[in-house]
Amino acid sequence: MLTRPRTMALVVTSESCAPNWYNGTDKSMMLGNCLFRCGGAAALLTNDPAYRSRAKMELRCLVRAHIGAHDDAHAAAVHCEDADGRLGVSLSKALPKAAVRAFSENLQRLAPRILPAAELARFTVRLLARKLMRRKLKFEGPKINFKTGVDHFCLHPGGTAVIEAVRKNLGLNSYDVEPATMTLHRWGNTSASSLWYVLSYMEAKRRLKAGDRVLMVTFGSGFKCNSCYWEVSKDLDDAGAWEDCIDDYPPETMVNPYTEKFGWVNDLQGQGGAFPF
Repeated sequence: MLTRPRTMALVVTSESCAPNWYNGTDKSMMLGNCLFRCGGAAALLTNDPAYRSRAKMELRCLVRAHIGAHDDAHAAAVHCEDADGRLGVSLSKALPKAAVRAFSENLQRLAPRILPAAELARFTVRLLARKLMRRKLKFEGPKINFKTGVDHFCLHPGGTAVIEAVRKNLGLNSYDVEPATMTLHRWGNTSASSLWYVLSYMEAKRRLKAGDRVLMVTFGSGFKCNSCYWEVSKDLDDAGAWEDCIDDYPPETMVNPYTEKFGWVNDLQGQGGAFPF
C-alpha cells in the first residue's frame, strides 16, 4: 500500500509594483499603477497529521478555473510593450467579462463539492421549473444559496467593483463582505497576498470558531479564478497585521476625504468614472 509522503511547505505570496511600474502614456497600461499596492504574506502548510493539533485550519477543497483558451480572457491582462517599447501590464475592457466567466465556471465545479444535498436538490427543482414555466409566466431565476455550506467568505479585494460583483452573485450582505472591504480600505489591493489580510481581519475580529467553514475566492491573470474551502480547527483570535488598528474598523464612514477637496474627483464620478479604492 502506497502512503503519501509527509511534507511541509512555506507558501509566500507578494505584490511588488516596482518591477512592473509603467511610465508611458498608454491608458490601458497606466491603470495597473493605480490598482495595486506592495505587500506580502506567508502561510505554512503541511499534510503531516502530527501537526493537526497546532493547525489553524484544514483545507477541504480547492478548485481552479482557467479560461485562457478564450482569446479575450487570455488578453485581459498581459505583460507587454507599448508602442514606444515601454514595458507594463495592459488591462483590457474585456477583463470584467472574463472575470465573470471564470467565476461562473469555478462555482459550477465547486458547489457540488461543498453544499448539502438538500440545497443542490432545491436548486435543481427550481431550475427545471423555470425551464418548464418560462413561456407561460414570469419565473424568477433560481439562485443557489452558498450560505448553506459556507460560514465566512474570504473574497479577493481587487476593488470595490470586484467585491460588489461577487456580493451580488453570491447573495451576500454587508457583514459577509466587510473583511474584504476593510482590507481594501486599510491595505489596498496587494494582489496574491490580499486574501491572507482578509483572513487575518476575520481572525482579529474573532469571527472564526472551531468547525466554521471558510470560502476563499480570488482572481488572477490568465484569466483564472481560484477557490479554497477551509474548515477552522479551533477558535482563532490572533490580531496579526491588524493588531494596531483593528479597533478602528469598520470606520464610521467610508467617504473618500479627497472627494470634497478635489472637484475633479466628483466630476469623474458623475461621468461614471470608476475608482478601485
